[in-house]
Amino acid sequence: MSPFERKFGKYAIRNLSFVLVMCYAVGYLLQMFDRSGLLISYLTLNPYAILHGQIWRLVTWILIPPSSGGLFFTLLMLYFYCSIGTSLERVWGTYRYNVYLFQGMLFTIAGSFLLMGYCYLFQPKIPLMNMVLTINTPDEYFTVIAMVFSTYYINMSIFLAYAATFPDAQVLLMFIIPIRVKWLGIIYAVMLLFQFLGTSVYGKFAIGASLLNFVVFFLTSRNMMHLNPKQIHRRQEFKREVRRSTGITKHKCAICGRTEVDSPQMQFRFCSKCDGNYEYCEEHLYTHTHIKRN
Repeated sequence: MSPFERKFGKYAIRNLSFVLVMCYAVGYLLQMFDRSGLLISYLTLNPYAILHGQIWRLVTWILIPPSSGGLFFTLLMLYFYCSIGTSLERVWGTYRYNVYLFQGMLFTIAGSFLLMGYCYLFQPKIPLMNMVLTINTPDEYFTVIAMVFSTYYINMSIFLAYAATFPDAQVLLMFIIPIRVKWLGIIYAVMLLFQFLGTSVYGKFAIGASLLNFVVFFLTSRNMMHLNPKQIHRRQEFKREVRRSTGITKHKCAICGRTEVDSPQMQFRFCSKCDGNYEYCEEHLYTHTHIKRN
């Protein structure tokens, strides 16, 4: 467990995939009732509008779901991403899965602001769909550009991470053909590469920023890519048993004697009011009697 996880792990959101899918469901409902698209336009990731006070866009762009091909495929997509996200959370742990998703969202937000800077410097006009649109105001300019940023590539990063973590898992392609997830991951990766090379500079910013978190994940986890989830779990259990058998721990409560080996999710802190280096678990940190030297 890293120092950051020990400190911030308690704030991790459990079942984050389900929360994300519920956000998509709200977005689909908004699209159904907002035929004009006016309300949706106030939810997009528009960096120019954010800098002019519309800070809710930093969050509300997550409500805009990936495009779908009808109600059936929408429900199927929501179930699929909820399922693979839950599997990743169980293997990685809630904290790491939270970091992965929020990191991808932060990279996307940063990419939108970098794109705005690029546009101010190099793009006075917007090449879009083989046309050149001359727009009079910056607000209109970035309203059009904001359409390229969505949760689609966030979902792609979740799937790629799933394929890297569960390469031998099987899914039914077209509900009939069994295929290993790693081959689907390779196909999607090639498709994204061609899409990246063939799209405009705006699409390149959107794709690159959204998928950067998978690159970071791959570089930091490549030494465990050859292990399946059961092997990863056994390795973690083995390390925990070694620490328990050797009796070497980093933290130990002065009241109950529990250590980070006994309770991996427990937080430990030193008490500044006690005379001496006395450490307590989160249950006894505020309830113990302070030790004073006479």
